[in-house]
Amino acid sequence: MGLDIKIPKFKFPKFKFKEMENVEDINLEKEKEKTEKFKKDKKQYNATEFKTIKETFFSSMEKYPENTLLLEKKEHKAPYTEIKYKDFCKDVINFGTGLTKYLNLKDERIVIISETTYGWYLSYMAVLCGAGIAVPLDKELPVNEIENCIKRSRATAVIYSEKRKDEIDKVKDNVPMVKYFIKMDCDDKVKGRDVGLNHVLNEGKKLVDAGDNSFEKIEIDPEEFKVLFFTSGTTSQSKGVMLCNKNLASNINACTAYVDLREDDRLFSVLPLHHSYESTIGFLYPFAMGASIAICEGLKYILPNMKEARPTAILCVPLLIENIHKNVNKSIEKSGKTSMVNSMIHVTNAIKTIGIDLKKRVFKEIFDNFGGRLRIIVSAAAPVDPKVGKWVQDIGITFLQGYGLTETAPIAALTPDYDARVGSAGKAVNCAEIKIKNPNEKGEGEVLIKSDTLMLGYYEDKEATDEVISEDGWFNSGDVGYLDKDGFLYITGRSKNVIVTQNGKNIYPEEIEGLLKKHNEIKECMIYGKNQDDSKELVITARVLPNIPEIQEKLGKDNLSDDEIYNVIWTIIKELNKDLTSYKAIKKLEIKKDDFEMTTTMKIKRYKEIQKEI
Repeated sequence: MGLDIKIPKFKFPKFKFKEMENVEDINLEKEKEKTEKFKKDKKQYNATEFKTIKETFFSSMEKYPENTLLLEKKEHKAPYTEIKYKDFCKDVINFGTGLTKYLNLKDERIVIISETTYGWYLSYMAVLCGAGIAVPLDKELPVNEIENCIKRSRATAVIYSEKRKDEIDKVKDNVPMVKYFIKMDCDDKVKGRDVGLNHVLNEGKKLVDAGDNSFEKIEIDPEEFKVLFFTSGTTSQSKGVMLCNKNLASNINACTAYVDLREDDRLFSVLPLHHSYESTIGFLYPFAMGASIAICEGLKYILPNMKEARPTAILCVPLLIENIHKNVNKSIEKSGKTSMVNSMIHVTNAIKTIGIDLKKRVFKEIFDNFGGRLRIIVSAAAPVDPKVGKWVQDIGITFLQGYGLTETAPIAALTPDYDARVGSAGKAVNCAEIKIKNPNEKGEGEVLIKSDTLMLGYYEDKEATDEVISEDGWFNSGDVGYLDKDGFLYITGRSKNVIVTQNGKNIYPEEIEGLLKKHNEIKECMIYGKNQDDSKELVITARVLPNIPEIQEKLGKDNLSDDEIYNVIWTIIKELNKDLTSYKAIKKLEIKKDDFEMTTTMKIKRYKEIQKEI
């Protein structure tokens, strides 16, 4: 599950930990009663049995009308605005009616590109409930990739935010197949191909008020293609993942079996919604449970937003958790409280074994920085340092890990909150099976998945689909791992060529290699993530075998220096980087003087090549 976010430096105040000094005054009997109230037996919860997202929509509309669904800041200095379920659901019906009857977009492909905002949630839900096929795009995509995605998906409508206006304006003339460009937070009537979202919603409301209930009556086939996620970039080499309502609903059912998410829970939305992790587990799942979602204004506002919104759960990438862990402990050290905190971790762990949980009281000062109510942190998208997960548990927060890919919509495994094992990627969810292909003596092998959350296939690419999904339905994940005796999965590496950045973004080497090899000056090349001694982050590196005769012709000379060869290739790379999203940009070039080691099918033996020093 690839995600790309830039983590800010968090600043925490000096800690005093008065609660620790007064720990002897805590009434243990009362604390035991509180602990008993939320004690979890080590058994699966009763799971929901939703078949479509529309089913969850009507269920929540009926059960939780007065609950708060979303908290959004209209302006930075203004308090959070709360939107109730009943108002959101009315807007979905009105906007869905506007899309299908007023703009006649029923069953069309609809691109959604925006930062996390009310308009995104509204648009996605309206499309899932019957308006058409949703195509969520990364708001950070360069203009050429946005255009490519619109063309590849054959979208006939684009819903976008004000902040994306410049990019959309640049692609309009190149995508004549798009009938409407629908701008969020805009009242403009139809003018050519442009129209405001609010206008479409209001026109839909007029139809609904006049008795049109056609949108509500649209029946959803659980198995029908309804969402298209592009996994990485938008060149011809990237893959489009086709999902259906059954995939998304099965994710909700799977989570409810393993995690006790309640009506009074509040998720804090930090990660981008164009990714299946946040849009499914961070939106559709809490929506089905009657919980609320607070929208983070931006990464630099994480702490003040959390203090104000007081969330109980947050979905993270490892880099975010590791950054918080590092900075909290730095502040503890500066406060001269390290030994006291370590001592209280041991004490509270010991007391917890006899059924009393004092952690939220003892570590109250840490909790207050996150709003005071945080009880669950979920990490996914990349491996996390087990020490960090253990620390999260030690201070009293349930630390869960999820495992999956966009291809599994995204959850295939999850650690149950009643048996959260730090270090494990989780246990196969209730609608999935996981097995290890050709395990070695350590039990390690490629992770195979069979699940109701598994995609319909890759968009317009049967060959690629057949490569990863066997005839009997097993998906080859490309990850290497093993299962313990209780069925918990541990990921130990990757068998595919995908480069996973520290913050969980997937980079497909073949995509960039294909672009490089279009240049005659490059005979062969390999993209890989190079390890650094001073950092966990991988450096995206191009190892290139130059086409010397072509370069000689280009420069008009026979005897070339190493620097001249390097400069020609590096100039090509610099030009290419301009069209790549920043996390994919090639940062380092290695010139290879001898041929690559190849397989019999003329593929580079990547593993062997990476071991070589240039």
